[in-house]
Amino acid sequence: MARRFEGPKLVIASHNPGKVREIADLVAPLGAEVVAAADLGLPEPEETGVTFTANAEIKARAAAAVSGLPVLADDSGLVVPALGGRPGTKSARWAGPERDFRLAMRRVEDGLAGKPDRRAHFVCAMALGWPDGHCETFEGFVFGRLIWPPRGWRGFGYDPVFVPDGCERTFGEMEPEEKHALSHRADALGKLVAACFQG
Repeated sequence: MARRFEGPKLVIASHNPGKVREIADLVAPLGAEVVAAADLGLPEPEETGVTFTANAEIKARAAAAVSGLPVLADDSGLVVPALGGRPGTKSARWAGPERDFRLAMRRVEDGLAGKPDRRAHFVCAMALGWPDGHCETFEGFVFGRLIWPPRGWRGFGYDPVFVPDGCERTFGEMEPEEKHALSHRADALGKLVAACFQG
């Protein structure tokens, strides 16, 4: 049985403002007081895991140990079968040290040149960690296809080139509420909430 979150404060272990905003929006209905790791001056640990889940656990455990609070961390990325699963866990690194996702999207598009298969999916692994080192992890997914050129200015990361299955617009063109209903992050968080917050 999963460990229950007793609150009231929850640290979001991310220094990415877009990701913090999105997770904060998703957890708002739970009534937890949310604080970003950057606001607490927490360092970013090196993500040495070979899976999304391993990296999420690294971030959650590191931030919980330093802050003394429960921590919600995620590791997410874009998986493109025609590129052998890349960028995968290296999705943020493809954007370079300046986190320029225009560069990252261009790298994906260049890699797909001449390839008819434009399927892709986002993966999100979420870890809820406690200061004693205990961690609960959950994975979420959203499947779709890649388009070019990028469309839309909302969201972050690869959102402007990703069209979810059953949709015509990219994540970058969707209002936050619409994306939240479909996203890999919402899928993972829904599983986490059901196990650790409800019941």
